[in-house]
Amino acid sequence: MIKRNLLYVLTFAALTACSHKKKEEEQTNGPYQPNWESMKDHDATAEWFKDAKFGIYAHWGVLSVPAYANDWYARLMHVEGSDENKYHVETYGQPSEFGYHDFVPMFKAENFDAHEWANLYVQAGAKFGGIVAEHHDGWANWDSKINPWNAKSMGPHRDLVGELEKAIHSRGLKFVTSFHMARNLQINKDNPDKWLDDESYFPYNPDMPTSSEDPKLAKLYGNIPKKQFYREWLGQLVEVIDNYSPDLIYFDGKLSKLPDTLKAQFSAYYLNHAAKEGKQVIITHKEGELPKSVSIEDFEKGRANQITKEFWLTDETVSVGSWSYTNDLQLKTANDIVDILADIVSKNGALMLNISPMANGTIPQNQKDILITIGKWLKVNGEAIYGTRTWEVFGEGPTKQEKSGMFLDKLDYTAQDVRYTKKDNVIYAIVLGWPGEGTPVTLQSFTKETLGEKIPQVEAVSVLGSDEKINFNIDDTGLHFTTPKQKVDDKAFVLKIVTK
Repeated sequence: MIKRNLLYVLTFAALTACSHKKKEEEQTNGPYQPNWESMKDHDATAEWFKDAKFGIYAHWGVLSVPAYANDWYARLMHVEGSDENKYHVETYGQPSEFGYHDFVPMFKAENFDAHEWANLYVQAGAKFGGIVAEHHDGWANWDSKINPWNAKSMGPHRDLVGELEKAIHSRGLKFVTSFHMARNLQINKDNPDKWLDDESYFPYNPDMPTSSEDPKLAKLYGNIPKKQFYREWLGQLVEVIDNYSPDLIYFDGKLSKLPDTLKAQFSAYYLNHAAKEGKQVIITHKEGELPKSVSIEDFEKGRANQITKEFWLTDETVSVGSWSYTNDLQLKTANDIVDILADIVSKNGALMLNISPMANGTIPQNQKDILITIGKWLKVNGEAIYGTRTWEVFGEGPTKQEKSGMFLDKLDYTAQDVRYTKKDNVIYAIVLGWPGEGTPVTLQSFTKETLGEKIPQVEAVSVLGSDEKINFNIDDTGLHFTTPKQKVDDKAFVLKIVTK
């Protein structure tokens, strides 16, 4: 078995060896060289991205098969005494007997329909969409010539990324691939005290496959030399760039494990590729792991608490817990997500919402219902989101976000909370709840106390989704109007304020 797996890995290496030197040469073929100084004047934000505001991607792959606990099952099944480990032993046997790699044949994706997914993304109002290309678990969802653990060679025997890319781009959306694989590299093999340190996704354990010296298994579990990991990390990104031309590449954390020279090589290659194609692309980072000259910051399950100069991204999930599908997955409401979207856009950000398909490729109906409801809201109110920019203030109301950052506690917004956006001579006030029919409302930001001498001259006011005439007046205490006599929405509604 070891000889056969070694031959398998060497075959993959041979297929790419000749092209590797060519790719290194191509990294310098364009306006950018593989160093940060060369890219210091690059504009990391694309106009299409600042206009798009809302996108969708999916945590899906072999990690979806156990459908238990959360997307860290693949790691925690190897942590003795954990709930995941107990469940795994009871259900499948000891990890030494049934390893994570044994889930691969069970990931068949038999119900996956890329066009159905893309249509749902469109129906939800997303302007960009995609998929996790490779998670922490070392599984590649594309037809890789570098990583033998890929969806074309194993499991579904389909190029999942390729199918979705065609479906997404054919509908005029921008395409997203996310990479979480930096955490896959095991770095504490020689330090037993840190075998359970989650800086490496798979814990090293001499009694489990995670410590296997078999070349093929070692590749999946990240138990390989750093130089090999670095080379293959870059090579896999180049594969995806060349074959699928993503418009946005999202990186999860732990890029700090990689040398700066490697990250600069990737950035130059991607930006030069985009330059050849005449398009703008987006790279994301977390917590300063890439320079802002080439990437924008991502706040996982968080956001800024004020308007920022730099544009940014929040990645949030439709679920309350796991990013990948589980049998007891609890979900947010469409109302929660609309409020989060409005808050993000008002502060100069965009939202990328994660969904959690089942291992067979089915997107559960309760998740579909949420996306469709968001899409219906955006069909009425999208002009307050798409193509907008920030106003003088982001909002007002009693619900306060005390700090900026990732993994923030849930906020429950009220009908007294308002978020503002702007487009040309129109200000949009997104009221994050329905205060009642025929109810007086005051927008307190339209005062000298807030705006100084910048109070706009208002010519007309209307409510999106309502034909009723909206009377208004402005005095020292703000802009006053009365809500329509017929309810517009149980969720947020939008006041369109046309200024002179």
